[in-house]
Amino acid sequence: MSPNEKTLLRALKGETAIPPPIWLMRQAGRYLPEYRAIRAKARNFLDLCFTPELAVEVTLQPIRRYGFDAAILFSDILVVPHALGQRVWFEEGAGPRLEPLRRIQELARLTMSGLHETLAPVYETLRRLHMELPEQTALIGFAGGPWTVASYMIEGGTSKDFAVAKTWAYRAPDEFARIIDLLVESTSEYLIAQVEAGAEVLQLFDSWAGVWPEPGLRRWCLEPVAEIVRRVKVAHPDVPVILFPRGAGPLYEAFAGEAGAEGLGLDTTVPLVWARERLQGAVTLQGNLDPLLLVAGGAALDQAVARILDTLGAGPFIFNLGHGITPETPPEHVERLVSLVRAWRPGA
Repeated sequence: MSPNEKTLLRALKGETAIPPPIWLMRQAGRYLPEYRAIRAKARNFLDLCFTPELAVEVTLQPIRRYGFDAAILFSDILVVPHALGQRVWFEEGAGPRLEPLRRIQELARLTMSGLHETLAPVYETLRRLHMELPEQTALIGFAGGPWTVASYMIEGGTSKDFAVAKTWAYRAPDEFARIIDLLVESTSEYLIAQVEAGAEVLQLFDSWAGVWPEPGLRRWCLEPVAEIVRRVKVAHPDVPVILFPRGAGPLYEAFAGEAGAEGLGLDTTVPLVWARERLQGAVTLQGNLDPLLLVAGGAALDQAVARILDTLGAGPFIFNLGHGITPETPPEHVERLVSLVRAWRPGA
C-alpha cells in the first residue's frame, strides 16, 4: 500500500492510520461566516448547489480553514427527485419542501430522461474540485438512501413520524417498491457519474433508517443500498463506499456484513465498545461525536473525543460526527476538535 496514498483511502482499505483521518458531515455550512457570505450571493439553496463556482468555493472553505482529510461535495440529497421531475424548493428556516407524491399514478410524472442533464452542474463541481483540492485531500461524493429520499418525496418534506410513507409501504408494498426501485436506479447512475467526474469515495446517507422495525429496515433500507453498492462496484470496483444508516441500532451489524460497503458511519447512539467488537473487524468505522458537543466545547468535548479515539482509534477508523454539524457551532470549537484528533496517539 502506497505511503503516499490519501489517508482516508488507506483507512477505507482497512489500514489503521495514527492519527485517524477526520472530516465532518455538513462541514461546509452555516456555522462558517464565509459560507454565509457565499450563500447570500445565490438566489436560493438549489441555485447554490447548481452553480459550480459557488459550490466549489463552499466545498473548499472548511478545507482551507481546518485541513480536513476529505472534502465532501456541496450539494443535497434532494437533487435526485428534482432531477426526476418532482418540484423541490427550500424555505429559509423551514427546510426542504416538495410537491408530495401521494398516488402511484403520479410516479409516471417522474422520469430519468433528464437526470444527467439536470445534474450536469454537480458533475462540473466535482471536476473542478478534483483539480483544485490539495493532493492529500480525498473527494467524497454522496447521495441519499432510497428510503430517506422517498420519505421526503411522499411526505412533502421532513416528518416527525413518516406516517404517510410508512403506511403506504405497509398497505401497498408492490407500489412502494416501484418508488424505491426508481430511486435505486437513478441514485446508482448518479453516483457512478460522480465517480467519473472525480469523486474518490461515495457516501450514502440513509438518515431516517431508524424509524423502521427490523423487517422494514431490511426491506426498504438495507436491501436498496446494498443494490446501489453492487451497481456502483460493477462500474467502479475500486471506489470505496461509506453507508450511514442512522438509527439502525443492532442492525448496524447487518449493514456491516451484508451491504458490501467498505465504511460504516455510526450515529451518536451506537455504543463504542460494541461497535469495536462487533463491527470494526468487518468494515472501517466512521463517527460518532455528538454534534452538540461541538457546540458546548470545553472539557465535555475533550473527554468525548478522547473516549472515541481510545476506543476505536486502534483499528480502521475515520473520525466524524454522529450526524451533521449544527449552525450554532463556534468555528473555534471545530479547530479544537481537529487539533485533538491530530495530536492523539494510542496510550498517550
